[in-house]
Amino acid sequence: MSHSPLPVFDGHNDVLLRLRRSGAKHPVRSFLDGEAVGHIDLPRARAGGLAGGLCAIYVPSPSMEKDGNGDFPTPAQPQALNETLAMARMLFDIETQSDGGLKVCRTAAEIRQSINQGAFAAVLHIEGAEAIGSDLDALHVLHHAGLRTLGPVWSRPNIFAYGVPFRFPSSPDIGPGLSATGEELIRACNELRIMIDLSHMNEKGFWDIAKLSTAPLVASHSNVHALCQHSRNLTDRQLDAIRDTGGLVGINFGVLFLRHDGIKDPNTGLDSLVRHVSYIADRIGIDHVALGSDFDGTTVPADIKDAAGLQRLVDELRVSGFDEAAMSKITHQNWIDVLHRTWGA
Repeated sequence: MSHSPLPVFDGHNDVLLRLRRSGAKHPVRSFLDGEAVGHIDLPRARAGGLAGGLCAIYVPSPSMEKDGNGDFPTPAQPQALNETLAMARMLFDIETQSDGGLKVCRTAAEIRQSINQGAFAAVLHIEGAEAIGSDLDALHVLHHAGLRTLGPVWSRPNIFAYGVPFRFPSSPDIGPGLSATGEELIRACNELRIMIDLSHMNEKGFWDIAKLSTAPLVASHSNVHALCQHSRNLTDRQLDAIRDTGGLVGINFGVLFLRHDGIKDPNTGLDSLVRHVSYIADRIGIDHVALGSDFDGTTVPADIKDAAGLQRLVDELRVSGFDEAAMSKITHQNWIDVLHRTWGA
């Protein structure tokens, strides 16, 4: 039986950073017209049914060489703010030049409308809040500009919290939790109704946010620690807390976070990804699992390759036993619903 392609709303991509670092003379046109590198551009998104997602602004550390503990240095504040503004402008330029092909969405209703109209529904997201100072002025300005989701940390410490380092095998219980400034950031995000992303939080920071936040707990691109003992993955207790708040986990396509052996092998089968989806659906319910590819930010299974291959994963999920109602939830409805509950619109 043949099926129509399902629209996919995805919890995480790093296309803005890829375009920023590409050296292309016209990176906006590269995205709109298509190119032969990376995972996402508009033609490949359309080919694979990628209808939208959280477009991350992430500022790399000056050196991406890890120290002996798996930690990365923190970028300087001026660099982070300047780079954040440059990538935000790029997203808005893409919207302006797309002739309706991409819409920066600020409400769940806008996401639904964009998907129905065939436009890529982009949500402005910050991954690691180094651009925001302790006065939180930049948070308020960025929110007015369209910021709707934020991860307080990437996998490195900043003034708000201690990001979980990349370690395997390891629990996520590495380092201290939120700082006093971090607590203020969480309260401000709740007041502004900015979704808080837990994907790079360590375990202490996760529980600090769980105690403090009034919003659903969301991990935009994380997997199951019981299946892959990477420090970036979520324990069963964390999964249960996400369920109890009406939250969500977006499954990361990165092979490092899928495999039981933690090996970075692009020939990892799609069945490994399906196992993580099934585990979360079985443990905390189908309403709490979605997709968070990490396209343009990680090594994904070769069977997907890029955004154009998304329907191969959709087909694999169908074959594994998910019915059409469940498939719609996993591919887009759960994300839109949790954003609606968080944003209130």
